[in-house]
Amino acid sequence: MDVCRTIIVSLGLLLLAGPALTAQKPVSNRPVLVCYGDSITAGYGLDDGQSFPDALQRDLDRSGYRHRVNNLGTSGATTKDAVAGLPTVLRLHPDVVIVEFGGNDGLRGLPLDQTSRNLDQVLTALENAHIKILLAGITLPPNFGKDYIHSFDQVFRSLAAKHHTAFVPMIYKGLVNVPDTIQRDGIHPTAKGSEIIANTLLPTLKPLLRKGQ
Repeated sequence: MDVCRTIIVSLGLLLLAGPALTAQKPVSNRPVLVCYGDSITAGYGLDDGQSFPDALQRDLDRSGYRHRVNNLGTSGATTKDAVAGLPTVLRLHPDVVIVEFGGNDGLRGLPLDQTSRNLDQVLTALENAHIKILLAGITLPPNFGKDYIHSFDQVFRSLAAKHHTAFVPMIYKGLVNVPDTIQRDGIHPTAKGSEIIANTLLPTLKPLLRKGQ
Protein backbone atom coordinates (compact mmCIF):
# COMPACT_ATOMS: atom_id res chain seq x y z
CA MET A 1 0.00 0.00 0.00
CA ASP A 2 2.83 2.38 0.85
CA VAL A 3 4.41 1.79 -2.56
CA CYS A 4 1.12 2.46 -4.35
CA ARG A 5 0.57 5.62 -2.31
CA THR A 6 4.07 6.83 -3.17
CA ILE A 7 3.53 6.25 -6.89
CA ILE A 8 0.18 8.10 -6.83
CA VAL A 9 1.66 11.05 -4.94
CA SER A 10 4.63 11.19 -7.32
CA LEU A 11 2.36 11.20 -10.37
CA GLY A 12 0.27 13.95 -8.82
CA LEU A 13 3.33 16.10 -8.20
CA LEU A 14 4.48 15.62 -11.79
CA LEU A 15 1.08 16.65 -13.10
CA LEU A 16 1.09 19.75 -10.93
CA ALA A 17 4.61 20.61 -12.01
CA GLY A 18 3.81 20.11 -15.69
CA PRO A 19 2.48 23.61 -16.44
CA ALA A 20 5.31 25.23 -14.51
CA LEU A 21 7.92 23.21 -16.38
CA THR A 22 6.27 24.08 -19.68
CA ALA A 23 6.16 27.76 -18.82
CA GLN A 24 9.92 27.78 -18.27
CA LYS A 25 10.62 26.73 -21.87
CA PRO A 26 11.63 29.57 -24.17
CA VAL A 27 8.89 30.65 -26.57
CA SER A 28 11.29 30.66 -29.50
CA ASN A 29 15.00 30.42 -30.15
CA ARG A 30 14.68 32.37 -33.40
CA PRO A 31 16.81 35.52 -33.58
CA VAL A 32 14.73 38.64 -33.07
CA LEU A 33 14.38 41.54 -35.50
CA VAL A 34 12.59 44.54 -33.99
CA CYS A 35 10.89 47.15 -36.17
CA TYR A 36 10.87 50.17 -33.87
CA GLY A 37 9.01 53.19 -35.15
CA ASP A 38 5.87 55.29 -35.46
CA SER A 39 2.60 54.82 -37.36
CA ILE A 40 4.39 53.82 -40.57
CA THR A 41 5.83 50.82 -38.72
CA ALA A 42 2.67 50.19 -36.71
CA GLY A 43 0.56 49.89 -39.87
CA TYR A 44 -1.83 52.74 -39.19
CA GLY A 45 -5.07 52.36 -41.15
CA LEU A 46 -4.22 48.83 -42.29
CA ASP A 47 -5.65 45.42 -41.48
CA ASP A 48 -3.64 42.88 -39.51
CA GLY A 49 -0.81 41.46 -41.58
CA GLN A 50 -0.51 44.49 -43.89
CA SER A 51 2.23 46.55 -42.20
CA PHE A 52 5.75 46.60 -43.59
CA PRO A 53 7.06 44.49 -40.65
CA ASP A 54 4.51 41.83 -41.64
CA ALA A 55 5.73 42.04 -45.23
CA LEU A 56 9.32 41.75 -44.01
CA GLN A 57 8.47 38.60 -42.06
CA ARG A 58 7.01 36.99 -45.17
CA ASP A 59 9.98 38.03 -47.30
CA LEU A 60 12.50 36.72 -44.78
CA ASP A 61 10.64 33.43 -44.38
CA ARG A 62 10.68 32.94 -48.16
CA SER A 63 14.40 33.74 -48.30
CA GLY A 64 15.37 31.20 -45.63
CA TYR A 65 15.95 33.56 -42.71
CA ARG A 66 14.67 32.35 -39.34
CA HIS A 67 14.27 35.76 -37.74
CA ARG A 68 11.12 36.57 -35.82
CA VAL A 69 9.98 40.11 -36.63
CA ASN A 70 8.54 42.08 -33.70
CA ASN A 71 6.49 45.14 -34.58
CA LEU A 72 7.07 47.82 -31.94
CA GLY A 73 5.49 50.63 -33.92
CA THR A 74 3.34 53.20 -32.13
CA SER A 75 1.11 55.63 -34.00
CA GLY A 76 1.90 59.25 -33.21
CA ALA A 77 5.25 58.46 -31.58
CA THR A 78 8.03 61.03 -31.71
CA THR A 79 11.75 60.57 -31.15
CA LYS A 80 11.15 61.48 -27.50
CA ASP A 81 8.83 58.46 -27.28
CA ALA A 82 11.54 56.39 -28.96
CA VAL A 83 13.92 57.19 -26.10
CA ALA A 84 11.26 56.37 -23.50
CA GLY A 85 10.50 53.00 -25.11
CA LEU A 86 14.10 51.76 -25.20
CA PRO A 87 13.74 49.44 -22.16
CA THR A 88 10.98 47.52 -23.97
CA VAL A 89 13.20 47.04 -27.01
CA LEU A 90 16.23 45.97 -24.99
CA ARG A 91 14.22 43.39 -23.02
CA LEU A 92 13.63 41.50 -26.27
CA HIS A 93 17.41 41.06 -26.78
CA PRO A 94 17.11 41.62 -30.53
CA ASP A 95 19.85 40.85 -33.02
CA VAL A 96 18.78 43.75 -35.24
CA VAL A 97 16.60 46.84 -34.82
CA ILE A 98 15.14 48.92 -37.64
CA VAL A 99 14.79 52.45 -36.26
CA GLU A 100 12.04 54.45 -38.00
CA PHE A 101 11.28 57.68 -36.15
CA GLY A 102 11.34 61.39 -36.90
CA GLY A 103 8.39 61.92 -39.21
CA ASN A 104 6.12 63.13 -36.43
CA ASP A 105 8.84 65.45 -35.14
CA GLY A 106 9.06 67.04 -38.57
CA LEU A 107 5.31 67.30 -39.11
CA ARG A 108 4.96 69.01 -35.73
CA GLY A 109 7.82 71.39 -36.45
CA LEU A 110 9.83 70.26 -33.43
CA PRO A 111 13.39 71.62 -33.15
CA LEU A 112 15.71 69.54 -35.31
CA ASP A 113 18.46 69.56 -32.70
CA GLN A 114 16.00 67.89 -30.32
CA THR A 115 15.18 65.24 -32.92
CA SER A 116 18.87 64.64 -33.52
CA ARG A 117 19.67 64.31 -29.80
CA ASN A 118 16.84 61.85 -29.24
CA LEU A 119 17.79 59.66 -32.19
CA ASP A 120 21.42 59.83 -31.15
CA GLN A 121 20.43 58.53 -27.72
CA VAL A 122 18.45 55.67 -29.26
CA LEU A 123 21.29 54.63 -31.56
CA THR A 124 23.86 54.88 -28.76
CA ALA A 125 21.79 52.68 -26.44
CA LEU A 126 21.38 50.02 -29.12
CA GLU A 127 25.08 50.13 -29.96
CA ASN A 128 26.02 49.75 -26.30
CA ALA A 129 23.84 46.63 -26.20
CA HIS A 130 25.73 45.27 -29.26
CA ILE A 131 22.62 45.34 -31.42
CA LYS A 132 22.89 45.84 -35.17
CA ILE A 133 20.95 48.82 -36.48
CA LEU A 134 19.27 49.87 -39.69
CA LEU A 135 18.32 53.54 -39.60
CA ALA A 136 15.31 54.25 -41.82
CA GLY A 137 14.96 57.85 -42.95
CA ILE A 138 11.87 59.71 -44.06
CA THR A 139 11.34 63.14 -45.60
CA LEU A 140 8.63 65.82 -45.36
CA PRO A 141 5.99 67.19 -47.77
CA PRO A 142 7.15 69.98 -50.14
CA ASN A 143 5.12 72.65 -48.34
CA PHE A 144 7.63 72.59 -45.46
CA GLY A 145 10.13 74.40 -47.67
CA LYS A 146 13.40 73.28 -49.24
CA ASP A 147 15.66 74.59 -46.49
CA TYR A 148 13.81 72.92 -43.64
CA ILE A 149 13.43 69.67 -45.57
CA HIS A 150 17.15 69.64 -46.38
CA SER A 151 18.03 70.20 -42.71
CA PHE A 152 15.55 67.51 -41.68
CA ASP A 153 16.99 64.97 -44.13
CA GLN A 154 20.51 65.83 -42.96
CA VAL A 155 19.66 64.74 -39.40
CA PHE A 156 19.40 61.13 -40.56
CA ARG A 157 22.45 61.28 -42.81
CA SER A 158 24.63 62.79 -40.09
CA LEU A 159 23.57 60.23 -37.49
CA ALA A 160 24.10 57.32 -39.88
CA ALA A 161 27.62 58.59 -40.57
CA LYS A 162 28.38 59.19 -36.90
CA HIS A 163 27.22 55.74 -35.79
CA HIS A 164 28.31 53.87 -38.95
CA THR A 165 24.88 52.25 -39.15
CA ALA A 166 23.20 50.63 -42.11
CA PHE A 167 21.05 53.35 -43.62
CA VAL A 168 18.11 53.73 -45.99
CA PRO A 169 17.75 57.51 -46.50
CA MET A 170 14.15 57.43 -47.71
CA ILE A 171 11.92 54.42 -47.09
CA TYR A 172 9.24 55.87 -49.39
CA LYS A 173 11.52 56.10 -52.40
CA GLY A 174 9.90 53.08 -54.06
CA LEU A 175 6.42 54.56 -53.64
CA VAL A 176 7.01 57.72 -55.68
CA ASN A 177 4.65 57.89 -58.67
CA VAL A 178 3.36 54.36 -58.00
CA PRO A 179 -0.47 54.26 -57.81
CA ASP A 180 -2.32 52.93 -54.76
CA THR A 181 0.67 52.96 -52.42
CA ILE A 182 -0.41 55.81 -50.12
CA GLN A 183 -3.65 56.03 -48.15
CA ARG A 184 -6.11 58.88 -48.65
CA ASP A 185 -4.49 60.84 -45.81
CA GLY A 186 -1.48 61.34 -48.09
CA ILE A 187 0.91 60.08 -45.41
CA HIS A 188 0.60 56.40 -44.56
CA PRO A 189 1.32 53.47 -46.86
CA THR A 190 -1.34 51.10 -48.12
CA ALA A 191 -0.82 47.34 -48.00
CA LYS A 192 0.79 47.62 -51.43
CA GLY A 193 2.99 50.43 -50.14
CA SER A 194 4.05 48.33 -47.16
CA GLU A 195 5.22 45.56 -49.47
CA ILE A 196 7.31 48.07 -51.41
CA ILE A 197 8.81 49.50 -48.21
CA ALA A 198 9.84 46.00 -47.15
CA ASN A 199 11.49 45.46 -50.55
CA THR A 200 13.25 48.82 -50.19
CA LEU A 201 14.70 47.83 -46.79
CA LEU A 202 15.70 44.25 -47.64
CA PRO A 203 18.93 44.85 -49.60
CA THR A 204 20.36 46.92 -46.74
CA LEU A 205 18.90 44.68 -44.03
CA LYS A 206 20.02 41.26 -45.24
CA PRO A 207 23.77 41.77 -44.60
CA LEU A 208 22.90 42.33 -40.93
CA LEU A 209 21.07 39.01 -40.58
CA ARG A 210 22.15 35.46 -39.84
CA LYS A 211 20.82 33.03 -42.41
CA GLY A 212 19.85 29.45 -41.58
CA GLN A 213 20.56 29.71 -37.86
